[in-house]
Amino acid sequence: MATRCLGEREGLTFWLARPDDYDDVMSISDDIYLGNDYLPHRYHIWLEEPGRVVVLARRDAKMMALESFLVVDEGSTVVVEGLRVCPTQRGTGLAGVIQRFVDAYVCQLHPSVKVKRLTRNDDPGPSKLAKFSVLARRAVLSFAGEAESFESFVSHLRSKLTASGPSVPTVVPLGTEQLRKVLLDPGLPSRTRLPGGAIIQDWQPLRPMEGNLAILGRKDLDWFADKQEAPAFLAVSTRPYPVPFEGGALRSSVDLFGADPELAKVALVSMLERARCQGWLTEKVLVHMYLEEALVEELRSFCDGHAGVREWTSSWLQLLVEGPVEESN
Repeated sequence: MATRCLGEREGLTFWLARPDDYDDVMSISDDIYLGNDYLPHRYHIWLEEPGRVVVLARRDAKMMALESFLVVDEGSTVVVEGLRVCPTQRGTGLAGVIQRFVDAYVCQLHPSVKVKRLTRNDDPGPSKLAKFSVLARRAVLSFAGEAESFESFVSHLRSKLTASGPSVPTVVPLGTEQLRKVLLDPGLPSRTRLPGGAIIQDWQPLRPMEGNLAILGRKDLDWFADKQEAPAFLAVSTRPYPVPFEGGALRSSVDLFGADPELAKVALVSMLERARCQGWLTEKVLVHMYLEEALVEELRSFCDGHAGVREWTSSWLQLLVEGPVEESN
């Protein structure tokens, strides 16, 4: 185990994660994201992902905390993800300890990295974000229901679009080469109003540049746009994946980029239809939709009116921030 030990700080020892740490990691993950935790599904994937490091903190051999980082932007930035602390230690400052250690380790391992980027589901205010720049603020709409209800929910939404008349806009799926051209188009961020100039895909913010295409390509994603060249609206969704919500559910995340509410509705329905074809073979389904705050009420109204699918919680927040990676503190 000594070869995995990265160092000590403030009574903690820090280790590179390995597959047999899975149970210990899950033991500190109770109630993370209110049952929406992606890490049970992605932990082993993360350990094999190029450019990613998963760091564990222990005290007297007991698991205390986890944080992961992924090198992006062709080596100049890290995206920080997965931070969690043992339930009995939350609010004690332990999160800050592992964050400072990981910052120093990033500088040691990747001297070219100067910036860290992350998303949050809250806004703690200027005092706690003093070292960060807030790049963007988005809204999140979430819906939950039984898998059987989601089948009719998607049909319900499609019928709403059809009832709107022949002027309903369309979206088209993007293949690999089409997607590459779209993402590397320098006009994309302004046309689609990318938050902070980044594509935030299921909470992971990546700038649309050559070095990040491989990261996006490793994921099983569906992409839609209003047109295949110079689109003004872009949407991306995950394939349904398992989360521990209410004993087990499938989660789909839909990120919408653009200001047109009609295109947002069409893209949402198209992505839900694709997810339905991929199979909701579980009792419960969760869909999280990330979009501009100005679109929330219209999309909420569009999704309303189906007895079997409910809004899971009132609209919440996705905050994109960026700050310096600090060598020591």
